[in-house]
Amino acid sequence: MNVFTDSSTITITCPKRFAPYLEQEVRELGFTPEGTFVTGVRLKGTVNDCIRLNLNLRCASQVLYGLHLFDAVTADDIYTELLRYPWEDILPDDGHFSVSSNVNNPTINNSMYANLRVKDAVVDRLRSKRGVRPSTGSSLTGAVIHLFWKNEHAEMFVDTSGDSLGRHGYRKIPGTAPMLEALASATIYATRWDRRSPFVNPMCGSGTIAIEAALIATNRRPGLFRNNYAFMHLKGYEVSIYQREDAKLEEQIIEVPGLRIIATDISARAVENARKNAIAAGVSNLIEFSAGDFADTEIPKDAAGVFFVNPEYGERMGELTELEETYRRIGDFMKQHCGGYFGYVFTGNLELAKKIGLKANRRIEFYTATLDCRLLEYELYSGSRAIKKDTVQ
Repeated sequence: MNVFTDSSTITITCPKRFAPYLEQEVRELGFTPEGTFVTGVRLKGTVNDCIRLNLNLRCASQVLYGLHLFDAVTADDIYTELLRYPWEDILPDDGHFSVSSNVNNPTINNSMYANLRVKDAVVDRLRSKRGVRPSTGSSLTGAVIHLFWKNEHAEMFVDTSGDSLGRHGYRKIPGTAPMLEALASATIYATRWDRRSPFVNPMCGSGTIAIEAALIATNRRPGLFRNNYAFMHLKGYEVSIYQREDAKLEEQIIEVPGLRIIATDISARAVENARKNAIAAGVSNLIEFSAGDFADTEIPKDAAGVFFVNPEYGERMGELTELEETYRRIGDFMKQHCGGYFGYVFTGNLELAKKIGLKANRRIEFYTATLDCRLLEYELYSGSRAIKKDTVQ
C-alpha cells in the first residue's frame, strides 16, 4: 500500500454552511467532486492530490484520505478491527502520530476513550511488527489518524492536514473577536465581487476581510504561510512533490492593475495591527488603511464595487442601544454614498440588522463559532431608482 499513489475517497471537511464555497474552490483547482454535504466535499484521489488541496484551499478545515470502512458496535470492536490493519505501511519507523475523532455512538460518552482504543490498536500493531513502541501524543505536528464513527458505522482516515486549514497562518495580531480566516474567505466568495473592482471594508478590525480579499484577488494561497502538514509525516512522503506544488504557489500569483481595497477602523491601534497582519500576508501594498469613523471612508466613484462591513453583534461586545444607531448609520451611508455598489453586512444579530432600513435581496446563512449569522446583500442603485425598505423576515 502506498497512500501517495493509491486512489481512495478524499473527504474535505469545512464548517457548516461553507460547503458551496468549498466546492467552488475544489472545482477551480480542477477536481471533480463526487458529492457535497453539509460540512464538506468528497472526491477521489491520492495523498499526492491531498498535498495540492492542502496548499490551496481557503474554506476547508481538514483533508482526510480514506483508509478503511467497517462496522463497530463498541470501542473494543474498534480496537480489534484496527489491530489487523497494516499501519506499518502508513506510519514510518521513527514517526510520531496522534489520533482525532468524530464520534456519535450510544456506547461512548467521551470521544477520548474512542481515541484511546484507536491509539492502543495502532501502538500494539506497530510494536508487534517492529519491536518498538511508536511515539504518540495529542499534538497534531506529526502524522494524524482520524476516526469517524456514527452508530455502528466506522471509517478510518489519514488526516493529511494536521492543524486546521481554517487558520491561514499570517495573522499575528488577532484583535478583539476576530473572524476566522476561512469564514472571511467564504463570505467573500458569497458576494458578487469580481476581484477587480473596489472592495471597501470599514470597521476592518484586525484586517482579516480586507486581507483575504487581497489574497483572493491576486491568487495568493494559504500554503504560502505554512510549512508543516500531517502528510509530511507519512511513510512514502517525497519532499520533491511537495516542493513542486509549493513552487506553484508563487508562480500563480497574479497582478490586478488598478485594484483598490480600502480598509478603515475608528481605532488607530486596530488599523496599525491590521497593517502588520497585511505585511505578514504580503499584501500591505494592496490595501489602503486609514483610521476614522466608517462614514468618512472613501467610496470610489464610477465603479460597481463592493461595500463589506462586519459590525459588532451585541453578543460579546458593544451596547445594543449604541449598536442600533450604528446599524442605522450603516444603512444611511450605503443609501447616500454607495450607489452602484453591492453592500454586504455580516451580522449575528438579525434584530439589529432590521435597523439598517433597507431590504436585503439575499440573506446568506453562515455560522461563526456557535452563532447563527447572515451575510446580508443590498443592491444599491445609482440615481433615482427607489431603494426598498426592509420588512420583518
